[in-house]
Amino acid sequence: MSVVEEEILESIPGSSGARNQDDTPSLILNYPTAMHFPAMPSPEQIVFTYDPDEFERFVEEWVPALDSLYVRVERQGGAGDHGIDVAGFLTHQGLEGPWHNYQCKRYKRTLALSTATGEMRKMFAGVVTGEFVIPEKYTFVAPSIGPSLQQALQRPVATRKDFVEELRDTTDKVITDLGPRLRREVEELAANTSFEIFRTVNMKEMLEQHKTTSAWAKRFPPQSPPRPTIMEPPERPEPSEARYIQQLVQVYAERWPDHTSTLDQIAQHHKAGPHLRHQREAFFSAESLRRFGEEAYPEGHFEAIVKDIYDAVIDVARDDHPTGWKRLSAVISEAHSVGLTQTVFAQHVRPLDRRGVCHHLANEDELTWCEEEGS
Repeated sequence: MSVVEEEILESIPGSSGARNQDDTPSLILNYPTAMHFPAMPSPEQIVFTYDPDEFERFVEEWVPALDSLYVRVERQGGAGDHGIDVAGFLTHQGLEGPWHNYQCKRYKRTLALSTATGEMRKMFAGVVTGEFVIPEKYTFVAPSIGPSLQQALQRPVATRKDFVEELRDTTDKVITDLGPRLRREVEELAANTSFEIFRTVNMKEMLEQHKTTSAWAKRFPPQSPPRPTIMEPPERPEPSEARYIQQLVQVYAERWPDHTSTLDQIAQHHKAGPHLRHQREAFFSAESLRRFGEEAYPEGHFEAIVKDIYDAVIDVARDDHPTGWKRLSAVISEAHSVGLTQTVFAQHVRPLDRRGVCHHLANEDELTWCEEEGS
């Protein structure tokens, strides 16, 4: 260590000319506000993005949460499903015994009565042709239920009367292809069926029930907590900064040998001063990230970021460079470009953190900027 470096280290209170590995920075965290990242979409918003197939899978996951008496839940949506998307069976008799139907409708618009009655016709046709017995419950499941359907199902007797009358004049091929005899059977079946079996479900209620299933965590990962405000570096360097600052001093002394003999001179230098301030801001930004990771995430998330950056920059650091300044610049540039392993924590990493991680590594002598004489 040069005389100049020793003098500068001695000017850092508590450094004793060397970095104390056991010291913990006595830093004051300033949390006047929380730095919020763009809000993650809510589960309800996520469901609205599903295509029809994915929506049926979501419903299939949800149905078991409704009734522990179901012996089996099956997704049957597709061509020739006779209006059954997801079925909950109360016995091993399947469609020949008591069962519940969940009709999934994922449209860009709300589910209207006109669409629902088409599914009702399909269900009654399936019963008279022997595909299944009439379900005990028939639930329309959609991200958004239109008022016409909601109001109709609140008046089951009147809705049944209207439905039977419309059956006589319908041009729906599901009914017209049955022939006269089966059409009459459909009308009789509808007229004698309680329309109280038809119901809708509220999306918020669905999500609360889905939350009790094992599929919830995978489908809707927990939202990340907001990252607190970045720590500001204290006016004078702290003992915990001694080693990386010593390395920066070597860089400045090599580049501007006549103007960087003290920290005060470095602070007043037109290039070294702003550069040192920026590096210290970066160091404390990374320190903020480290503390946030320890408090809000399982162990190892910050260390994974450090490992990613170290693996990306170490070959650059070990390469030949004419000066320490050039090596430092090349390493920082590489750190900014490295792709990080995508974890829930990685979204919080900012460009300044990447630079700061390099100085954390320098603080541990994992990275060095200036080559020792004879190396």
